[in-house]
Amino acid sequence: MRKERFTVEGIPALLWGEPSRHLYVYVHGKMSSKETAEGFARLAGERGMQTLSFDLPGHGERTDNANPDFFHGMRDLNTVADYAFGRWEHLSLYACSLGAYFSLQAFSERPFERALFQSPIVDMEFLVKRMMEWFGVTEEELKAKGIIDTPLETMRWEEYRYILTHPTERWTIPTAILFGGRDNLQSREVMDGFSRRFGARLTVSPCSEHPFMGEGDGQIVEKWLKESM
Repeated sequence: MRKERFTVEGIPALLWGEPSRHLYVYVHGKMSSKETAEGFARLAGERGMQTLSFDLPGHGERTDNANPDFFHGMRDLNTVADYAFGRWEHLSLYACSLGAYFSLQAFSERPFERALFQSPIVDMEFLVKRMMEWFGVTEEELKAKGIIDTPLETMRWEEYRYILTHPTERWTIPTAILFGGRDNLQSREVMDGFSRRFGARLTVSPCSEHPFMGEGDGQIVEKWLKESM
């Protein structure tokens, strides 16, 4: 498969597939990188579409990035989207986990033709408050310290304030969601509520966890992608 490495205003990126008027912008999740788009790009290429993937701050070629917080992540999404919308006629979106949250925040006004969300974080407030319970962190403690490291994530007061004041209120892009029934970062109730509110088509894999890396999960993801692309 054709693969071109380049940068978008300093952001390491990969363009997959033969030239086309159709493009998927691929937004990876936490602990991932632009290279994980390869399987997705292969399926998109079979349908005559290219894929543009890139490294979020603190990921891939940017592990030494000094600003890995999600404000910089959302800024980078808009930088990449500006580049893509200026060069392709038909654009769609794939986003995974944290990448879906960034997309909901950054892309609500972008004219993507469709969106595919795998294990999306659609309610970040729900996740952060769940993490606070897991690690015994209170709002007062986070406010006082500003930054608290936990075994799962670095919690920042400024990010938490943003999350509380910026719930997802607008999302008009036709969206398909793949969600694992054993996902412990979002609940089924959260996912059902988002799907009803914004008309998303929800597919639930009852025995799958958040990463979709268990036995048989690869086939589940591929089947969903083929049906949803």
